[in-house]
Amino acid sequence: MSCKITKEMWIGLYCEIDDLQKNYESYCSSRRVGVFSRQKRKPGLSLSELSTICVMYHLSGYKCLKYYYESEILGFWHDWFPDAPSYERFVILMPRCLILLMLWSLYTFSKSIRTGYYFIDSKTLAVCHPRREHSHKVFKGLASKGKSSMGWFFGFKIHLVINHLGQIMNMKITAGNVADNNIKLLQGILVNLQGKCCGDKGYQTTLFEAFYQQGLHLLVKPKKSMTKANLPLNLNDGFLIRKRGVIESVFDILDNICNIEHSRHRKPDNALCSIISAVIAYQFMPTKPHIFIKDAVNYLDYNHLNVA
Repeated sequence: MSCKITKEMWIGLYCEIDDLQKNYESYCSSRRVGVFSRQKRKPGLSLSELSTICVMYHLSGYKCLKYYYESEILGFWHDWFPDAPSYERFVILMPRCLILLMLWSLYTFSKSIRTGYYFIDSKTLAVCHPRREHSHKVFKGLASKGKSSMGWFFGFKIHLVINHLGQIMNMKITAGNVADNNIKLLQGILVNLQGKCCGDKGYQTTLFEAFYQQGLHLLVKPKKSMTKANLPLNLNDGFLIRKRGVIESVFDILDNICNIEHSRHRKPDNALCSIISAVIAYQFMPTKPHIFIKDAVNYLDYNHLNVA
């Protein structure tokens, strides 16, 4: 399911990130704020080109960044990047575009449609085997041990909120020991959202009333011990809970196609660049997992409602 890389896609991505960089630099210079640190040695690739290459790698379907860079950037697309440095130098330059990638991700989130129907979930990003956590040095003090439905892991968590069209509305990256129903996490990732948001049993929280006053109705998958009296009375709510698996399809694409998780990072900045680039690449995919909401009421019979 990897995207077919075309010249139009390269040009479109580069123009968008280059315009964003120019606008940001103009905004900061007008307020006399330092933008991107000036380097004495001018690299062969601009920050816009670095960011575009990072995102295009996650759209290409390649599983090895070194093989992609040497075969595509230094090979097939060499006419477009005549001054491209070696792969070792490219890896050193990657952290320079971290701020630009973060701004680009926020820009793509702002273009997502606020449909009023949202889904929230988290995915583990393991950095090493749990038995090697004490000898792991790259993410020392950053990663932590956590437990998910698949067992123990050592690394981070990525929390996503998507709409029913599969577009990402917001994202947060936390340590592995941060619970899904953490108060500060939910208040930050669900800010300014109105409508209905579905989550699994891990999102049982005491903030239902606070979000309801904001205009957001949290729908959480009930536990097995709950009776029918505890199930949502609205058939639309039951339909949304049944379709909560759409966000699992999003994580599957991020994992298997966009290659968001691997354990070969050597610097935290490069790891963060890779994760954000994978999320941006997903936003530019032409087709995304989605569901239809129009006939949700007629789809279910309340007597046969089953959300387990």
